[in-house]
Amino acid sequence: MELNSEPLKKILSKYKFRDVAIEELQKLNRVYPDMKLKTGSYSESLLNVLGHSYNLPIQLWLLDSFPFTPPICFLRPTSNMMIREGKHVDAKGRIYLPGLHNWDHPKSSVSVLLEEMIAKFEEDPPLGMKSTGDGKDPNELLACVSHLNITEGGNRPDKGVNKVSVIGGGDLGMAAVLIQSLILVNLSYKSCLPINDLFLKSPVDKLVLIDIPESSTKGGTMDLEIFSLPNVEVSKDLSASAGSKVVVVTANAWSEEQSYASVVQTNVDMYSRIIPSLARLSPTAVLLIVSQPVDIMTHVAWRQSCLPPTHVIGAGCNLESERLSYVLNIALLANKSDKQAWVIGEVSDNKVAVWGSSGTSVDKHQVLAPVTSSTKPLIERGLEMLKGRGQRSWSVGLSIADITHSVLTDQRKTHSITTLAQGWGGIGSEVFLSLPCVLGANGSTRLAGVALTPEDDAKLRESVTSLSNFFTQLRI
Repeated sequence: MELNSEPLKKILSKYKFRDVAIEELQKLNRVYPDMKLKTGSYSESLLNVLGHSYNLPIQLWLLDSFPFTPPICFLRPTSNMMIREGKHVDAKGRIYLPGLHNWDHPKSSVSVLLEEMIAKFEEDPPLGMKSTGDGKDPNELLACVSHLNITEGGNRPDKGVNKVSVIGGGDLGMAAVLIQSLILVNLSYKSCLPINDLFLKSPVDKLVLIDIPESSTKGGTMDLEIFSLPNVEVSKDLSASAGSKVVVVTANAWSEEQSYASVVQTNVDMYSRIIPSLARLSPTAVLLIVSQPVDIMTHVAWRQSCLPPTHVIGAGCNLESERLSYVLNIALLANKSDKQAWVIGEVSDNKVAVWGSSGTSVDKHQVLAPVTSSTKPLIERGLEMLKGRGQRSWSVGLSIADITHSVLTDQRKTHSITTLAQGWGGIGSEVFLSLPCVLGANGSTRLAGVALTPEDDAKLRESVTSLSNFFTQLRI
């Protein structure tokens, strides 16, 4: 395992605990010397280990806070292998083990994890050989050695039709489609309406609204069919979403159960019937989750889709962040500043705010800044002014259009969206929170963490604990 190459040094320099991470990798190399290093992509520039355990090809992604956070583990079968879904492996090859759930460095290490993996896979082999029709045992395990990957970004999606699919025919789904269709109509007729660049530069070529029967949120899809908006297709078949660049999921399947957990479980069950199909039909798409509760449902969608976390995001606090920045700059600072503020954390009363540099390009070195004693009163006043505004369908629809626009145009604009928070600011749990992320054609990239005030940090930690505990109650 070569750790002295320039690409490796460059990526390792971004790790929060670089020296400890190198020491851990050196220990791993002594026990498993066949591990190799190559390049690949996951959520950002991250180390990723592909090797073999019990003669099975495995891949371990190491977050930038490794080794204090656990790796994300997958089986990587060859074309003539088949995955056997079971207790420790899902249908897409994601590995779930007690050692991952209870990770606690230095007690936990990759070497110890691989030992546990070997023991579990001996009890319940997760891979078999596809039948070739020549009488060979289809359950025969294959010996395969893979490699360790390191990335500087992924492949660009194929250029072509910019297709956006909206799943869910309720008020929110209708609002998302109507706002996007307004953009298309405005572009088609070259209107001179006084609207911003979002409307003047629509990248959407085709819109699809899918009104699925599982959703309890139904609306005016018949009206869309009657009035036949240009470039808008209405369907009840998920296959109509095939080839989308962005898939927006607004559907909710609320039940009449009394407990909150039971109500959310109904949504989770609906997702299990649609998310895997959506991911299969549009494997390079960005999944934008708007179903409620968005922090939990984005986490569920990521688990069920098995897409990288860069491509599964939630609407999160994008709307609140845009509102707060507007209020701060227009109402309170009288246009004397171009400050950007982002609301982060759980979509609840535990949200907190951070400052950031202005501009939309990642090349402008956007960084987050904590709220200080001098800026805290300003932030609090801005948040107070926003109380009671709520999230109406049309306002959330505008936020959806804003996020979609950044993805389709590779705008590299920063949004506070729901994303995998594990590894950010020392968060060790696998939870999804709203964090500032740069959005583009390759999905999302988180901005680096920032020191929070003790009060704000306590709110964030409370949200992490609450979301993590609640997620364990769900049947994914």
